[in-house]
Amino acid sequence: MGVSVAVSKYGDRSVIDLSDWGRPIARVVARFLKDKPVPVIQVTNLHLLLTIYCSWLILQGAILVACILLVVKGVIDAVDGELARLRERPSHTGRYWDTFADSIGLVAVMCSFGLLYDWSSLLIFAMILAILLQYSLFNHYSILMRSLTSGDSTSRNDERTKPTAYPWERQATVNICHSIYVMFFSWQDRIIAALSGDGSKNLTFELTVSSTLGFGLQSLIFLGLAVTANLTYLPELILGVNMGLLVLVLLRSRI
Repeated sequence: MGVSVAVSKYGDRSVIDLSDWGRPIARVVARFLKDKPVPVIQVTNLHLLLTIYCSWLILQGAILVACILLVVKGVIDAVDGELARLRERPSHTGRYWDTFADSIGLVAVMCSFGLLYDWSSLLIFAMILAILLQYSLFNHYSILMRSLTSGDSTSRNDERTKPTAYPWERQATVNICHSIYVMFFSWQDRIIAALSGDGSKNLTFELTVSSTLGFGLQSLIFLGLAVTANLTYLPELILGVNMGLLVLVLLRSRI
């Protein structure tokens, strides 16, 4: 399961991204919205609100519905980037806000699962931390792959340098978002950058394997666990299997 992504996200390089299975749907939606008066950031707001709604559904015990909507959220999450590319309006503000929205949603959903299954605060914190590092690993190699091609360059692995706003966004807003990102999120990027090596020649192994840790595929796994009534195994998945894949990718990157 996955999609061979080319042209738009990774420039002229074809890459098997297992978490990008919903991008063809996202492209259709983005083309529909291209000439509509819908700001890209409102699409990001939509998937944030949807994730928060999912966390409420989990607390109400409607776990299967919540997991189905999390899969839908994964598709919507790809629409904002596709829409920005179609309109040729990349945005540093949008890039930062997308990270903020994903992280807020992650915390809400994991806390809801924790309350539902009576996990300890320490376990919930460990799972959130692990997922943040897993997302950062995938993002790290995704950005490196884009740097090898003619793909978009809004995202950077080192965000400590303040970016210059595009003509269609305000520098003051970019500065605020950048400061928030550096304060709360850049630590995980630096950890992954310090642990990763030079990478294989074309980075396809690292990107494809780490893409199994992206939200797109993980949301499908969550849905599968919900259908089979096995969501109690989430800690084993996130702290066991997923962290094992993270270590595998980092080791391969250094060999």
